[in-house]
Amino acid sequence: MAKVLFLIMSGDDKFDLAMRMAYNSIKNKRYEDVKVIFFGPSQKKLTQIDGEIKNMFQEMLNSKAIDSACIGVAQAMNIKPHLENMGISLMPAGERVSYYVNQGYEVITF
Repeated sequence: MAKVLFLIMSGDDKFDLAMRMAYNSIKNKRYEDVKVIFFGPSQKKLTQIDGEIKNMFQEMLNSKAIDSACIGVAQAMNIKPHLENMGISLMPAGERVSYYVNQGYEVITF
């Protein structure tokens, strides 16, 4: 089975689609492993989630599927404390993506 990294960058309607696909991929065991990284506009959108998407996020966070969000973007957007309060690790996105690619993960980008 393949290992997959969801690189979620969209801050628009594609954000919800990405979250649902990642969540359902984990729930239905579609891949050997699933990880999620938030980068760019998705990080701002993440601070505004509620309802079903927030529940999906929390389940993915609790199951350690969510790897991180980009610290540089978080600082530039002044949302670092908010993301940290949500329990998200903040790390350089480029380093995290390269780590997973070098571990054989396929990248799915939204």
